[in-house]
Amino acid sequence: MIKQDMKNKMEIARQKVEKAIKKDNGTTLMSTGMTGDDARLAKAAVAGGAKILEANHPAVTLARGLEGVSTMGDAEYVRHELPLKSMLECVRGVRAVVGPDIYLTVGFPGSFTEREPIPLTSEDFRQLALAGADGVHCHKSSLADLKDVVTLAHENGLLVDSYIGKKSDLHQFGIGAEDITEVKKVALAMQEIGADFIGMMTGMSYEGVAAGEIPQEIKDRLQALIETVSVPTFAEGGINEVNVKAFKNTGVNVVTVGTAMDDYAEGAIKSAVTKFINHQ
Repeated sequence: MIKQDMKNKMEIARQKVEKAIKKDNGTTLMSTGMTGDDARLAKAAVAGGAKILEANHPAVTLARGLEGVSTMGDAEYVRHELPLKSMLECVRGVRAVVGPDIYLTVGFPGSFTEREPIPLTSEDFRQLALAGADGVHCHKSSLADLKDVVTLAHENGLLVDSYIGKKSDLHQFGIGAEDITEVKKVALAMQEIGADFIGMMTGMSYEGVAAGEIPQEIKDRLQALIETVSVPTFAEGGINEVNVKAFKNTGVNVVTVGTAMDDYAEGAIKSAVTKFINHQ
């Protein structure tokens, strides 16, 4: 392994994120749900100003209708069945249309806590790096698993964004921390393991939480994370145009938006079709 080359690749990727955060005055956007099946969406996101993109296997599972799923919530239960090959195709497609300066992180079968065990190898990470990934989107729910991912990712020049959640969340998208004390303890442990970015799952995804001001508990958890670590911080889950300002006001560095983007796209297509059909 040519270690210096891997370090150089990671540093270039890190600078992409830091530059995006600085340009957007401390809080930038990660547009998630990108799929190579329709790279026009990635191109549109970048045209709108996004500088950080996330491609993940739940989104690709939904885009391809694997097992007949039609909602992201349902896709979570079969995402592990998507082959790595599909994610490599997605990464290559997105990278081809957005160019080299956009940071691209990737969630793939095995980088989340899956319903079935999926062994990961260094070759998996090497292939992702060669396809054009800058980082790994990791939703493991144990520190031991996260450490394994970080080791394999760094060996292949990839950064890792990882997350804190609650064991009581509908979907296990992060390492469990039930109160503020645990949030700080887990965040420090994640940083010591080598996680390059640490995020907070809000618990608001797929839960039907009304748009608006975010709950005080989420603010407190985010504040605890931000105060504890020195790496860039992320917030993910239920962020939309109404509550995004409240999230930005917490001081978090990156807000992740996915479902709200899907809703916009779906609404725009519905509206356009209706207009064409009803046009006289």
